[in-house]
Amino acid sequence: MTVRALVVAFWLVAAAPLAAAPVDGSWSGSVPTPNGDFPVTFKFMADGTMLNGSMLGMDGMELPIANGKIEGNNLSYTLGLDFGGMPFELSYKGVLAGDQIALTGEAGGMPFEFVVKRDKTQ
Repeated sequence: MTVRALVVAFWLVAAAPLAAAPVDGSWSGSVPTPNGDFPVTFKFMADGTMLNGSMLGMDGMELPIANGKIEGNNLSYTLGLDFGGMPFELSYKGVLAGDQIALTGEAGGMPFEFVVKRDKTQ
């Protein structure tokens, strides 16, 4: 392998975490509902094209993200909830733009939209 190829390979490996890093961190916003706005907080961490993290639940517990994917600025993931033994899944798709993510969620076939912003404490 030539020196040039080694330098190119080094920069490609070094730049890979930088490409995924913009989504890493804590993001907050609120989901509008008929009963008022519902605050949400997500913690995201990219691992290549996989999205990991959690959502802070109503009871203060962290709910893990499942099926997380990153494709460019597009994100998708699901959250599994349990309402007294009745499993319920929420699916999300979003677009990252700077310090905000425009998200569309779906619960029971009903879509909802909201925006989360990067927490400034990062």
